[in-house]
Amino acid sequence: MAAKKNIILFYLFSFAFVAADVWLMLVKGNFLFGLLPLVLLAVYAALFTLDKLILAVVFLTPLSIRIASVPGVSLGSVGIGASLPTSPILLGILFLFLLLLIQNGYDKKTLNHPITIIILFSLFWILITSVTSTMPIVSFKFLIDRCWGVATFYFLGIYLFRDRKNIRRFIWLYTASFTIVIFYTMFRQVQGHFTEKVSHFAMNPFYNDHTAYGAMLAMFMPVLLVFSFNKATRPAFKITAAILFFIFLAALGMSYSRASWVSVVVALFIFLLLKFRVKLTYIFAAICLAIALFFVFETQIIMKLQKNENQVSQKLGTEIESISNISTDASNLERLNRWSCAYRMFLDKPLIGFGPGTYSFQYAPYQLSYERTIISTNLGNGGNAHSEYLGPLAEQGIMGMLSFVGLAVMLFILSFRLNERLKDNELKLLSTGIFLGLVTYFVHGAMNNFLDTDKAAVPFWGFIGILVAIDLQSRVQVSPQTGDTSEARH
Repeated sequence: MAAKKNIILFYLFSFAFVAADVWLMLVKGNFLFGLLPLVLLAVYAALFTLDKLILAVVFLTPLSIRIASVPGVSLGSVGIGASLPTSPILLGILFLFLLLLIQNGYDKKTLNHPITIIILFSLFWILITSVTSTMPIVSFKFLIDRCWGVATFYFLGIYLFRDRKNIRRFIWLYTASFTIVIFYTMFRQVQGHFTEKVSHFAMNPFYNDHTAYGAMLAMFMPVLLVFSFNKATRPAFKITAAILFFIFLAALGMSYSRASWVSVVVALFIFLLLKFRVKLTYIFAAICLAIALFFVFETQIIMKLQKNENQVSQKLGTEIESISNISTDASNLERLNRWSCAYRMFLDKPLIGFGPGTYSFQYAPYQLSYERTIISTNLGNGGNAHSEYLGPLAEQGIMGMLSFVGLAVMLFILSFRLNERLKDNELKLLSTGIFLGLVTYFVHGAMNNFLDTDKAAVPFWGFIGILVAIDLQSRVQVSPQTGDTSEARH
């Protein structure tokens, strides 16, 4: 009798839920309410198979579409950066993570890890600057975006990546769906005769433009190359990884994302430093010297760059050279305009900034007439600061930028130490590939910023979680279940 009663209640609840869902869509005229069944499904999956739900989000990320691009779906200014179907699922996982945190706490070794400390400080500072923000709603939306990425792919990811097989699943799932986007993009490029103009938007609606698309191509190429040469990888997967690497390489070449090309070259240079075991002290000394020389000869360097009058050509060398073309290339001139605005905004609010996520709404008054370009705008719809370093500087003050720089520096130190300490060649190769993928993003981040999107946030925080998981595991005696090479194969 009780079972029959439960069945009746289940059907009544289901009918009421569907009726309410349909009514809300018809009355409000917003198809966002159509996601309610998906949210319920995500809640069920989160409660019973959280690891599979996280991996499902990884697969869905390259195929997700920004809410602003979906007809009939809008969240107004609050919806900045949100994507379907990933954002609602990530929001649900964030709430579940907070409940688990309150109920069970969190691993102290992970909390005491230097990377975790930097990330927590960054989140704390985003919270502080959201309170003092010139646009609090936008800033708190930015905070939520950052929290669901960090909670899912760093804090929960560290638990997930304790099983080495999940590291591979994470990478394979993202690259699998990303490959679908690559073929879609190439098909559109073929239709447009591979012109640069077509290549700038061929990846829409999955990626906003060729720079975000190129950044993710560059980020996964080192890992695919590692899979191709890893002796512990099964032959079929080695061949697949090699084929995908060349597909990604071809896609990168056709992306016309010059910053991505440079990031791959820098990653190759860092690999050589790892290979020849160059000490970190020498590397940091060289970086400091290069920065010092730049400021000493800044005037001469700028004058030299301004003599470069070559427009973008079809040759790879000229494409890369055009990054330094600050006199004739509109995109580079606009980038300099955005950077100058970010610096002037920082001078106005050096300690707390204008608030996370507010740059695009606040920078217009800081433009100088002689720095404006044909693509400059005052409407707040022309993008962000084009820098993962100057963006936080303008939005969160000096501590915002230092927290991101500190994260990059600490990851360099961690990765070089892992390269020296790890005895397991498979893990060493894997950690090297992950680190080099992050290197491409940190380099690209000097010229663009995408961490407010799921496309970049998922692999970025996931890769960091993988490195920390490997570091924590390498400090203790590895159990046979997670440490045996044969168990860790695909």
